[in-house]
Amino acid sequence: MLHTQAEVTGMRSSSSPRPVIVLVHGAFTDASSWTEVISRLHAGGLTVRAAANPLRGLAQDAAYLRSVVTDIDAPVVLVGHDYGGAVLTQAAAGADNVVALCYVAAFGLDAGECVLDIVNRFAPAPVTHATIAATLPARGPGGPDSELYIRKELFPLVYAADLPSGVKEVLSVAQRPIARTALTDRAGPPAWASTPSWYAIATADRILSPTAQRFMAQRMAATEHVLDGSHAVVLSQPDAVVRMIREAAGQAR
Repeated sequence: MLHTQAEVTGMRSSSSPRPVIVLVHGAFTDASSWTEVISRLHAGGLTVRAAANPLRGLAQDAAYLRSVVTDIDAPVVLVGHDYGGAVLTQAAAGADNVVALCYVAAFGLDAGECVLDIVNRFAPAPVTHATIAATLPARGPGGPDSELYIRKELFPLVYAADLPSGVKEVLSVAQRPIARTALTDRAGPPAWASTPSWYAIATADRILSPTAQRFMAQRMAATEHVLDGSHAVVLSQPDAVVRMIREAAGQAR
């Protein structure tokens, strides 16, 4: 039986393997922050991995994530929240099976930049000053080996203003601190320069300025999704985050 070129192309498309979704959490949290997103992706029949981001330093964290990605024998869509965006931007560089990048209120650094460059470049979000003043070394006198977290009493307002009170309390006491050097490590060439990208901008974010998010999204020529949510948008707006991921996975496929 003969087929037209369009029919052949369609058959090839339908038989293409579905990408594996790899989720990368950011600072002050862990992979459980993706719980609502994971359940929805699973309901849609997608395979998901939630990587345990070490939060020790950009090069070290990117190397770990790259090892996770290279062990997957399938196309991969990388999704990062917060500092997780900086990590996937490095980890995906040169990874042949990464077909799309998704940033959720995340740092999409360019070569030579660090996280603090982006934070300091833009007018602060409503409580950025309070956030900076509230981050304290968990050990040592604030040297390069110290760790940072957010004061428990300020966490609900700064990080998760649109979540229920009980959830905020749990998140505030279950924080994973991030090494101070992770915020000052310089990035290498970015994967978004050669990989299709999507960006969910959280318009009520009080940690990463929405203006900074929009700047990074436009710089990487990302497909933008604007969400009315806090920095914890992966928990407060999981349906919207999943729509973006499914869009990226569908187009990559």
